[in-house]
Amino acid sequence: MAESWVNSGERTGGSDLHLELSGPGSKRAALARALRDAVRSGRLAPGTRLPPYRSLAADLGVARNTVADAYAELVAEGWLTARQGSGTRVAERTRPPRTAVRPKGPTTNATRAPDRKPPPRRRPHPRPSARVHDLRQGTPDVSAFPRAAWLASYRRALQQAPNEVFGPGDPAGRPELREALAEYLARARGVRTEPDRIVVCSGFAHALRLLFGGGGSGGPGRGTGTSTTGTGTGTGTGTGTGTGTGTARPVLRGPLAVESYGLPFHRELLAAEGVRTVPLPIDEHGARVDRLTRERAVLLTPAHQFPTGGPLHPERRAAVVDWARARGGVVLEDDYDGEFRYDRKPVGALQSLDPERVILIGSVSKSLSPAVRLGWMVLPERYVGDGLAAKGEREAWASVLDQLALADLIGSGSYDRHVRRMRQRYRARRDRLVAALAERAPHIEVSGVAAGLHAVLRLPPGTERSAVKAATWQGVALDGLAEFRHPDATDGPDATDGPDGPGGTDGPGGPNTDMPARDGLVVGYATPSEHAYAAALDALCGALPPADAQVPPQHLNLSVITEQLNDGA
Repeated sequence: MAESWVNSGERTGGSDLHLELSGPGSKRAALARALRDAVRSGRLAPGTRLPPYRSLAADLGVARNTVADAYAELVAEGWLTARQGSGTRVAERTRPPRTAVRPKGPTTNATRAPDRKPPPRRRPHPRPSARVHDLRQGTPDVSAFPRAAWLASYRRALQQAPNEVFGPGDPAGRPELREALAEYLARARGVRTEPDRIVVCSGFAHALRLLFGGGGSGGPGRGTGTSTTGTGTGTGTGTGTGTGTGTARPVLRGPLAVESYGLPFHRELLAAEGVRTVPLPIDEHGARVDRLTRERAVLLTPAHQFPTGGPLHPERRAAVVDWARARGGVVLEDDYDGEFRYDRKPVGALQSLDPERVILIGSVSKSLSPAVRLGWMVLPERYVGDGLAAKGEREAWASVLDQLALADLIGSGSYDRHVRRMRQRYRARRDRLVAALAERAPHIEVSGVAAGLHAVLRLPPGTERSAVKAATWQGVALDGLAEFRHPDATDGPDATDGPDGPGGTDGPGGPNTDMPARDGLVVGYATPSEHAYAAALDALCGALPPADAQVPPQHLNLSVITEQLNDGA
């Protein structure tokens, strides 16, 4: 099986790098082949600095001389250059040709926000006061936003911006940002794309609306809409002006298969667009993609299943792409926190397996802030035209100046440095959470902590509702695991009714592995500021049920559980 690593910049100040070592021959030959392919395909752009021997060797688990010999071979072949004090870089070679896929002819103006009944609103948690500990998932530490670097990038973007920037925006997004994203996603996430296949949007929810709702209604007037970036909480408002008539057709249609655990807001948004969602069971290897049947598309979180944690098994990654090819379907990849991983080798983007069958959607909601309303869709060629038609003739959602600032932030290396810094901070917070639970609540099982910004705490049966209530009394805002379960999800039939192979009787999962409904808490450890984190952990541990609070669900009595919690706190 191929080996991969992306973390080589972690200890060196260099850039993240995604490589897969596979094929016959020695480790040196495999490494040289992987680097050569990355340069040839354009994933590693001319001038890109490679990690030093020591750090890349440590990441890949090979000898330092193996990396040195591979670098020397590629320098001799002209793929790389090496200078004293400058490190090893990709040589300034001819860039691979890029195929333009911009659609010809007029597009339908659909920039006005949807003039339709909004999706049903769930009763939100009370917004935390200054004394409440916010441990909800979905939001980074906003106090760590790189203000100085963002300001410097914004100033440079304004100083260097051509006059056309201040006119109507291109619905595809600024070319500077799309080029920066193509380079970054290829280098850090293994994505195979060109700038012309990237469409900038305002976040994950906006991408779903564009793909399944056609971007909204046409016609003159103004409208407002709500958009959430990526997987998590938080809302923003955008306005747009439309001058055309008619309605852009949806890029995709349902039914859409989704994981049985996921963000309710996304399901509600899709329901408002008339899209039926079909839950796929999950187990320790991720979604049971062998249960896919007649759906037209499937929405997955393959790098880190939300919210239960864990990557999609490699065999299932291949199987879902095979399903899409055989059915003429498409896979939607929610790459919501792909940059944050700690104890395992990072998982490259599923999109790299077949760029014509996978739509990758990402944003800066987790890496920077949900206040920066910028995301992207990496589209197969056949969907680019319809995707742009859904956005309309002018950019009405994503600030053009913010796009230029983000392009500069990525190009200057400041984005990489910020991600590495936050990766180290979030790992330290994760470790403190696990240590606190091991000391004060050793009976609570913690999962999903190898990556991401949240953990799942498995509770004794029948205690989830009372634990959420107890947390509220302790001033802790968090979510119960049941809130993320699809309303139509079941514990699933015996897996032997599926085909052999991935997720079937002979593949990962095997029979009777579907994850049943469980009691648990989804705890986000990224949101609190550094000075407030210790108090938040203390309040959380005080809200957890004691080890003997195991009550069968059919006998659940909140008053009894409350007394147990008070006795055990």
